[in-house]
Amino acid sequence: MVTDQVYGRRKVSSLTSVRSGGSHRVDGELMAVPNCSEGRDPDRIARLVDATRVTGVRVLDVHSDADHHRTVITLAGSASALVDAGLALAITCRDLIDLRAHDGVHPFVGALDVLPFVAMRPADLPSAVRAATAAARRIGQEAGIPCVLYGAAAGEGRERPARLRASGLAALAQAMSRGEVLPDAGPDAAHPSAGVTLVGARGPLIAWNVWLPGATLAQAREVAAAVREGAPGGGLPSVRALGLMCSRTGLAQVSMNVEDYRRTPPLAVVGRVRQEAAARGLVTGASELVGLIPRAALAGASPEELGLAVLRPEQVIESMED
Repeated sequence: MVTDQVYGRRKVSSLTSVRSGGSHRVDGELMAVPNCSEGRDPDRIARLVDATRVTGVRVLDVHSDADHHRTVITLAGSASALVDAGLALAITCRDLIDLRAHDGVHPFVGALDVLPFVAMRPADLPSAVRAATAAARRIGQEAGIPCVLYGAAAGEGRERPARLRASGLAALAQAMSRGEVLPDAGPDAAHPSAGVTLVGARGPLIAWNVWLPGATLAQAREVAAAVREGAPGGGLPSVRALGLMCSRTGLAQVSMNVEDYRRTPPLAVVGRVRQEAAARGLVTGASELVGLIPRAALAGASPEELGLAVLRPEQVIESMED
């Protein structure tokens, strides 16, 4: 997912300027990174963010994008407080967002589309699973929105939300009506305007985009297909990738999730995108980080090498692992 910034126009700072004093510490806390299907209306976005400001929760970052029509909110706090925030946000999304009029380029199935609970340490994953299960139950019961679990909260065979989102809300709603997809909580049918919420538990994920100025949508999709895990000839482990065209910027992009930065760090991702783009006669523009990134994932790479025009101290997460 990307913002409306014009690529390549901001001065690149050195990595040494990303001071630990300005970064976020999450020791002893879980994180949650809800994705809402609203990225254009500032008043609505403010109301969505305000809904998450419950006792015991810190709002670490807000990233909105008009082309994707999506807002990503990064939260930290205790498991119980994050469950409260997730429920409040689900209700607010239900009341403010009507997916029947939604036209973002990013795949979606819900007004509150995904609600992952994030464990920064493996030892905290059971707590994230319990939080996800509790949030799904409460959203289903109190907001009336069906929830499907994914990641560690769902178990083997249902690891990623992309499989459920691939064909869109209408296809998912039909699969639910045929009994092919059963909600883990809430009503059996998709909510008429708010759809379905995917609730998960996972480790830290890095959302990363690379612009492809001058590329067509078909070319962006080719690059994404070559980069993602499982690509013929060998893609990058733990990397999910989509090729998108952003009409407001007039630029194509490769939009990626790096699910395990230890297996494939951002520098390797950017290098592979550049390689695949060059093989098709394309040049790459700037990279963009969506949300936050663990400090350990940046080791050995400068923002300039990564193609980042901006890397603010507050986009870096410190944890006991670092």
